[in-house]
Amino acid sequence: MHLTIENILLVGSILLLISVVAGKTSYKFGVPTLLLFLGIGMLAGSDGIGGIHFDDPQIAQFIGIVSLNFILFSGGLDTNWTAVKPILWEGITLSTLGVLLTAVSLGAFVWLVTDFTIYESMLLGSIVSSTDAAAVFSILRSKSLALRTNLRPTLELESGSNDPMAYVLTLACLSLVVNQDQNLLSVIPLFFQQMILGGIAGFLFGRLSKFIINSIQLDFEGLYPVLVIALMFITFSATDSVGGNGFLAIYICAVYLGNQVLIHKKTILKFYDGLAWLMEIVLFLTLGLLVFPKQIIPIAGIGLIIAIFQIMVARPLSVFLSLLPFKMKMRRRFYISWVGLRGAVPIVFATYPLLAGMDKANMIFNIVFFISVVSVLIQGTTLSIMAKWLNVALPEEAKKPSATDLLLAENPKAELKEIVITPGCYAVNKKIVELKFPQNAIIAMIKRADGYVTPNGSTKIEAHDTLIVLADRPDIFQEVYQSLRIS
Repeated sequence: MHLTIENILLVGSILLLISVVAGKTSYKFGVPTLLLFLGIGMLAGSDGIGGIHFDDPQIAQFIGIVSLNFILFSGGLDTNWTAVKPILWEGITLSTLGVLLTAVSLGAFVWLVTDFTIYESMLLGSIVSSTDAAAVFSILRSKSLALRTNLRPTLELESGSNDPMAYVLTLACLSLVVNQDQNLLSVIPLFFQQMILGGIAGFLFGRLSKFIINSIQLDFEGLYPVLVIALMFITFSATDSVGGNGFLAIYICAVYLGNQVLIHKKTILKFYDGLAWLMEIVLFLTLGLLVFPKQIIPIAGIGLIIAIFQIMVARPLSVFLSLLPFKMKMRRRFYISWVGLRGAVPIVFATYPLLAGMDKANMIFNIVFFISVVSVLIQGTTLSIMAKWLNVALPEEAKKPSATDLLLAENPKAELKEIVITPGCYAVNKKIVELKFPQNAIIAMIKRADGYVTPNGSTKIEAHDTLIVLADRPDIFQEVYQSLRIS
């Protein structure tokens, strides 16, 4: 079947419906949903029962880049800076040095066991060098896996921030393969340019986005998530146009925004959570359609050898070497090395050699696809088992949600106070978003005259208002009083 304007919506919606319904029950059988989405895409393809012919890596790459924007931005919004701060340097080291070591060690192995040139081998190693944010976020969260002592923030920070490094290495190695007159030293400036400009742009666009979101007066709450989408794509595109790393920029921008007080923040977070799942499904379905299973079978043998080396040697070696300067229990290092999930990101990066017209581009793409499937199938299905075996999972009785989690979920809190706003109070005529309220407290309702007001970030406090404030702990109210400047 060839996709046309007339049937693309019907086919797409049917595949989406099948993916959502199948994903609901897949974990009962221990099958990661992402692998299921890939399988549905392959079954719908020209080699499967659907007979849909899709062989356009350029469209697949476009869909992949758009999807990764949403997935990385959503992951950044969900990143709690308080939880990440203690393990910031571990995460940065894993997402930079760890990715480089994985690429080099895996590339050297590929060079030894195949007829690839050294640069082609390093290109393959670079493409699969990063852990996949979509795979790690979705599997950890769907399994509700509770891990000890900052382990989960470390894994999520690494997976959310290591794609930019892999992207730069992929572009650098591809340039060396295509342009034979270049040498390794010539691509080093590209690396520093991409990372430095990407980091600076991400922070600057984060601050600019916060100012725009909180300053603009939109008539409808539903327009705020649309505004954030525009800001997200502007961040990515503008950074890329000046030679910076767009993926790094949008992740840093999202982390900054996710830890600031924003108007209609809950609406934005919920919107992006749903969009991230949609993008994951669309991305994996598209990549499944792009793959021809008949071409996978001939490379299954070498693909399995490379995948096993990546799981058992390259990933653990890079983790242990990267974390040498840090104090960390051995079992935590082993678990981090096991959560080296490869997913859609390497497959998207593998479309770059296809579009560059490399001789071995098809073989590299098929090997990368095979490695990603093996990684999700082996590592993704055993995360809970390995966590219990290495004793890094919390006991069942310790998995109760924290007070902050309950607050974000709009559930009742343990502490409640009514605070009366006097006419001379600092908060009078101030928007809630301007008060810099502590993150572990919210104004649930405002008593005003004879009625009640359900507040949001743009609501102005008036004299004689009574604020009904919910907080995690009694001591949080001291910060509330400070933000209101009430002694």
